[in-house]
Amino acid sequence: MAIAVSGGVLLAALAVAMFSLTFPATVWALDGLGPWSVTACRAVLGGLIAGGCLLDRRVSPPARRHLGGLLAVAAGTVVGFPLLTTLALQTSSTSHAAVVVGLLPLTTAAYAAVRTRTRHSGRFWAAALTGAAVVVVFAVQQSGGRPGLSDLYLLGALLICAAGYAEGGKLARELPGWQIIGWALVLCLPLALAGAAVALSVEPVHLGGRMTAGMLWLGAAQFLSLWVWYRGMGAIGIAKASQLQLAQPLLTLVWSVALLGEHLTPAAPLAAVAVLVCIGVTQRA
Repeated sequence: MAIAVSGGVLLAALAVAMFSLTFPATVWALDGLGPWSVTACRAVLGGLIAGGCLLDRRVSPPARRHLGGLLAVAAGTVVGFPLLTTLALQTSSTSHAAVVVGLLPLTTAAYAAVRTRTRHSGRFWAAALTGAAVVVVFAVQQSGGRPGLSDLYLLGALLICAAGYAEGGKLARELPGWQIIGWALVLCLPLALAGAAVALSVEPVHLGGRMTAGMLWLGAAQFLSLWVWYRGMGAIGIAKASQLQLAQPLLTLVWSVALLGEHLTPAAPLAAVAVLVCIGVTQRA
């Protein structure tokens, strides 16, 4: 039992590390591709990997009653979040985006509470609103007094991804988590193939090592990271896995310095820690 739990911790920690590399990999991919090309090609690669795994395991197609939820997951996690964050990263630093998107656990919890009519304590909502206020103040301060276009993209990404995560959580009562993201990617594959063909024909393409590495990472991690995440979460439970995910924004800040050479302002790590504290309070509440 102890070995299984320790293995689950390692899997969940590995998944969080993979998640934290998403923004730096996106910046690398943008070195040679436009934002629409990055989003479409990422979905194509992820869809092909997911389809291969589903075929290899001979997984039966999802029931019709699951299609609505799977489409919501696809819209939030395969299309909406990758596209909006990629558009944001054209003008925003990864450190800035990491702090803003660090609010995702709170927005997901809030969406799920409204969607399922779950009642939370006043302390939960106070912490959630405090975390949101921290992010808003940080974004406004970093943008020179008013939110920029990249902040609007990131806000949209938060809202649509929260919906995708929450709907996926509901589906997880009936389907294994890796099959949820797998089928969401497969459902998007025809649209992604068409989108990639159009985007690559109208946006500039510059082949290079950073672009190739970034795209390969994004395509593989879109499916594999969630597979690893769900397996780890199944071994140690949602609560413990969520605690590990609190490190994701701070890890992204580290990658932004190590891989992209960004210079952090003091406000970035302070805001990230403040958001993490708020998330911790909501979990205890």
